[in-house]
Amino acid sequence: MFRLLITLGTLLAGALAPAGGAFAATVLVSPGAALTPSGEAPLATSTPAPRPKPQGIGIRLVDAPVQSRRDPRAHMYIVDHLPPGMVIHRRVLISNFSDSSRHLAVYASGATVSNQGFRFMAGHSANELSTWTSTSVRQLDLAPHTSQMVTVRIGVPRDAAPGERYAVVWAETASPAAGKSGVLQVRRVGVRIYLSVGPGNPPPTDFTIDSLTAERTPTGRQVVYAQLHNTGGRALDLSGTLSLIEIDGVLTAGPFQVRNGTTLAPGDSGAVTVILTRAVPNGPWLARVKLRSGLVERVANSTITFPESTGTSGPFAVTAETARKIMILVAAGAFVSLVVFGFVRARKRRSRLP
Repeated sequence: MFRLLITLGTLLAGALAPAGGAFAATVLVSPGAALTPSGEAPLATSTPAPRPKPQGIGIRLVDAPVQSRRDPRAHMYIVDHLPPGMVIHRRVLISNFSDSSRHLAVYASGATVSNQGFRFMAGHSANELSTWTSTSVRQLDLAPHTSQMVTVRIGVPRDAAPGERYAVVWAETASPAAGKSGVLQVRRVGVRIYLSVGPGNPPPTDFTIDSLTAERTPTGRQVVYAQLHNTGGRALDLSGTLSLIEIDGVLTAGPFQVRNGTTLAPGDSGAVTVILTRAVPNGPWLARVKLRSGLVERVANSTITFPESTGTSGPFAVTAETARKIMILVAAGAFVSLVVFGFVRARKRRSRLP
């Protein structure tokens, strides 16, 4: 099977930050000890802050299938659906942003999607997908401020069972830790792999938003949780926004960004979190939450009220019918604001007349 690829020329190297689909782990290990990850990989933010000058090492995906060019996930991660027996090649660019030469190991290791997150396995731990994955070089020496292209090969065995699998392509470097005799500081940056195996077209991506819950934290912060269910056949990497419209007035708030990092496996349920960046009245509010994974977007609407003191309120049921009402209320609110503004302005003009 022949596949066309596009070159992702607009992406920036991830360096030691997770932006652009690359992510990093830094740990200290004694010689011979097993490498363990320092944390999970957050997703790229939908409204990223200005990036600092890259430091250390970086990796980014260069190719994506033409048929996936509209899918933002395919521009950050290796995301594909292959029949048994199929082989694909993808290129990644590995960079050394430091002022020193770097020796790097390049390899694939296993990953899972569980507990509402993409979890990479410790060190060089293997799973099925990582054993199907190889790189054109396994060791790499980079001079300061240089880069090298590396080809990633994924070959699906002819007897592979259907289903989605996960792995990471890593670039890893190690150096002695300052002031710690016999201890190595290991840094690695990686690109995720989401591979679905099966005949025909890929399984659909789909999910439902089931309810909203409002919370006031002990510090007084207001938080909204959207409970959802992955009803499709692919893992979800969720992003989105929450907008609020006051029922008893014309006050609006938001949109507030969903906290990134929630990944749900097929069939799983979980929640995304929205932390309000400014305080709002308790409500009631008409809440509109818009969530997206790849090209799939879902919108849910509900009436919510924040608790007066520490605790939660809800869950509040969501209804699709309120989407049109939300738009009507937004338009009505804008109209009322214009009317009030015109009335106030007219009164000021009359007050100036002799």
